[in-house]
Amino acid sequence: MTNRSSLRFMLLILSATFAFLYIPISVLFALSFNASGLPTAWTGFSTHWYGELIANSDIIGAALNTLIVAIVSTLAATLLGTLLAIGVEIRRRKGRVLETVIFAPMIIPDIVLAIALLSFFSMLDFRMGLHTIIISHTVFNLAFVCAVVRARLKSFDWSIVEASTDLGATPPITLRRVILPVLTPAVVAGALLAFTLSIDEFIIAYFTAGSGRDSITLPMQIFSMIRFGVTPEINALAVLVMTLSVVALAISQRLNRGRLPGQ
Repeated sequence: MTNRSSLRFMLLILSATFAFLYIPISVLFALSFNASGLPTAWTGFSTHWYGELIANSDIIGAALNTLIVAIVSTLAATLLGTLLAIGVEIRRRKGRVLETVIFAPMIIPDIVLAIALLSFFSMLDFRMGLHTIIISHTVFNLAFVCAVVRARLKSFDWSIVEASTDLGATPPITLRRVILPVLTPAVVAGALLAFTLSIDEFIIAYFTAGSGRDSITLPMQIFSMIRFGVTPEINALAVLVMTLSVVALAISQRLNRGRLPGQ
């Protein structure tokens, strides 16, 4: 096979892969503006279903719960994940066991982590609710924030920390004035990634939520609605969630590509 034929074959495979991934999303996007109540028959362009979303109190309540969970768990995971990444990177030469334990939530299936968290809360006789979802999402997002910040630390010049210490700065001052300013793009990128994962996450929230409507998140609301069939209203809701996730991930990737000062 010639180089030109190989290139054409690779382009064909790549095109087929992108088509498989993005054609369904494109159809979903188009049907969210379908004037008809039928999920597959196009009858004209309309933003009616987005208006229906705003008027749906159940969806608005679930969206607010999702934002609360995402914001609080992101703040907690970002703070703990950043400090954890710095600590692990400093002690990286003392073994890999700690890294394996830290990144376990990224590797094990969501269903296993969800069952483990549910068992943990049940053992402690916790009353399930929005607070248990927040704790669970913090545990889940912690490893992702730590991984993003550690990727930045791989090219961090630790000599500036030594210089700061030699000049009389205490460890908290060194952390605040030397380390964190350099890590800020990675910290923000990790926070945006955690926020996106928290908005989209369903399994862990489903297992650790309470029984009332005050602990229902948006993915759980979508699941309860879709059991009766796919409607344009669900399509519109899916487009909004997807758009928010894509924007957050794009900003995260853009920030994480930043270079360290002096490089």
